[in-house]
Amino acid sequence: MRYPIRPLPPLDQLKIAIVHEWFVDYSGSERVIEQLLNIFPHADLFAQVDFLPDDLRWFIKHKPVTTSFIQKLPGAKKHYRQYLPLMPLAVEQFDLTGYDLVISNNHAVSKGVITGPDQIHISYVQSPIRYAWDLTHQYLRESGLNGGAKGWLARLMLHGIRNWDARTANGVDRFVGNSGFIARRIGKAYRREADVIYPPVDVSAFELYEQKEDFYLTASRMVPYKKIDLIVDAFTATPERQLMVIGDGPDFDKIRAKAGPNVTLMGYQPFDVLRHYMQRARAFVFAATEDFGIIPVEAQACGTPVIAFGRGGATETVVDGQTGVFFNEQSVASLNRAVAQFESSRAAFVPTGIRAHALKFSIERFQREFRQLVVDTVDHMTAKPTERTVQRLALVGPESELPEVRTRTARVG
Repeated sequence: MRYPIRPLPPLDQLKIAIVHEWFVDYSGSERVIEQLLNIFPHADLFAQVDFLPDDLRWFIKHKPVTTSFIQKLPGAKKHYRQYLPLMPLAVEQFDLTGYDLVISNNHAVSKGVITGPDQIHISYVQSPIRYAWDLTHQYLRESGLNGGAKGWLARLMLHGIRNWDARTANGVDRFVGNSGFIARRIGKAYRREADVIYPPVDVSAFELYEQKEDFYLTASRMVPYKKIDLIVDAFTATPERQLMVIGDGPDFDKIRAKAGPNVTLMGYQPFDVLRHYMQRARAFVFAATEDFGIIPVEAQACGTPVIAFGRGGATETVVDGQTGVFFNEQSVASLNRAVAQFESSRAAFVPTGIRAHALKFSIERFQREFRQLVVDTVDHMTAKPTERTVQRLALVGPESELPEVRTRTARVG
């Protein structure tokens, strides 16, 4: 039986806390925070640490951030991630007792905040802690921790984090994944259903450009899981094809050493340069397994098709045969087969249709869906069954004015 919580004020009067992992830069998960603050501008912010530079504080509207004790620990500004073993304890120290609604933006520990029976906790999940769940063994290998005393200490730490992470799922009233792929991860890790709301993509910043040129493009930070080395190997093996690579990172020198003369490594480039090449590329190549993957959507917003590894979020943002082509293995042979398949059917990829598909992932769509999800959650948790319609109308107006609901639910066994 469901027991309704205490009556809450209208949506624009709710006292709301938004809990983020850490504020250090502006990337994918921070774009979600930016839009949550556009929906709920009166919300308060909490995070493990806040080292956001002054020139980036615009996206949090220059709001103050309540931080944990990790903020003041030695070396936290550069090495905050090394305090991961303390983060479960730290996030539990946030006192949120005065808030009606708590929204956690989670990819590590933020969903572990403590809430009471008369509070609503919605967790928007970028992913359950990747390195503690299904990517544990990959993380240990890439960190050189798959053996020895340090390896066993790392395994013990990750085991404790897994147990804590699973337990704290009980404190979440509603899970939202940033893709169906992540909803399945939530089901596997927490045995909970999750709605799906795709993250906001600023598709308006990428104009349609229909005149494609004779080169392929990839762009990413050069770290192992992005598989830029695989893409470079594949194009080096086919010297008749030109590849442009934008981005830098720890693997840059290693990748440059193996690149053939038909591969141009451009390093880091400003946004305008990235957009210029993205608009004109014959296709964008994407070889990672991402939770969602914003950059393939940005490429499609330019009318540029995507050749993508057919796992993870890309399978939900790219339409095989219409806006791109999938390859099924992270191997040179599989990628080159996909490129050849793309070249043999290039006429099927219409830039205007590709852009139209990308518009489905807009900022406006995210705002509409997330706001509606909050309304529905408050409605469900506060109203008796016979009162729900009245409460819903009081919150958002007549039914005819309600935005279209696009959230989807992933079922688990």
